Amino acid sequence: MAETRAVFDVTAKNFQADVVERSRQLPVVVLFWADQLPPAKDARRVLETLAAQYQGKFALALSDVSRDQSLAQSLRVQGLPSIRVIHDGQLVDQMEGPQGERALRAMLDRLTMTSGELLREQLDGVLEAGDFPAALAMLKQALADEPNNPAFKLEYADVLARSGDLDQARNVLATVPEGTEGRDRPLTRLQMMEEAAGMGEITDIEAALAGNPDDLELRYQAAVVDAVSDRYEASLDHAMHILQKDRKFRDDIGRTTLVRIFALLPKGSDLAKSYRRRMFALMH
Repeated sequence: MAETRAVFDVTAKNFQADVVERSRQLPVVVLFWADQLPPAKDARRVLETLAAQYQGKFALALSDVSRDQSLAQSLRVQGLPSIRVIHDGQLVDQMEGPQGERALRAMLDRLTMTSGELLREQLDGVLEAGDFPAALAMLKQALADEPNNPAFKLEYADVLARSGDLDQARNVLATVPEGTEGRDRPLTRLQMMEEAAGMGEITDIEAALAGNPDDLELRYQAAVVDAVSDRYEASLDHAMHILQKDRKFRDDIGRTTLVRIFALLPKGSDLAKSYRRRMFALMH
């Protein structure tokens, strides 16, 4: 019976059944190591920790070269630690020598992430730098490769909106069915950007607020304009202020604005978690 644990020992005898055959279901990372070599021992410790963190997205096979060198010889391992990655029955990657956790995570992400997740990770850095043309070029290429991928379409619509091309963003969004996971982010951004277009510059709104800080309509305008300019914390602060001052103002628009801003933030955002806690504390 083939091995099913996330971390297991492998030799030349069980390599075909426990690594090659299992790799048809998920990637198998084979670590060649020896307890006598600290870098190899460290590699085992880090990979075992990552195997737990990745929760079954890959299997880790350990080959102790101090006990049996036959598998290492057949896979042409020259030194320790050494990694071979088997997926769909084929050798797809390898790493020689000591590797830092960042490099190991990058390798594992390539193996275990969906195409959408990988694209999202690459986009984050580009968007953080405000390089919308580069982000749009990446998304156009992704859609050329996978024209019916809804995740790519939604990312494309969102970046188009952020870059100011609202008409094209609306056209792309219209090709994605309602109810598709993640559709609320570009839709909310589009709606807020259209609303912000009639509100003026944030400097003018802030100047007016300085003279009348309890004007909740100005607070709302500041929340919307800050949100579409990626100033999320400032936007959340304005919406929270409305929630604290008057739940009845414009049918509880402080709460609904907080929820809309949460939709714009990345999945798992610490900022969103923090303000959600504050929102619920105020409401209950």
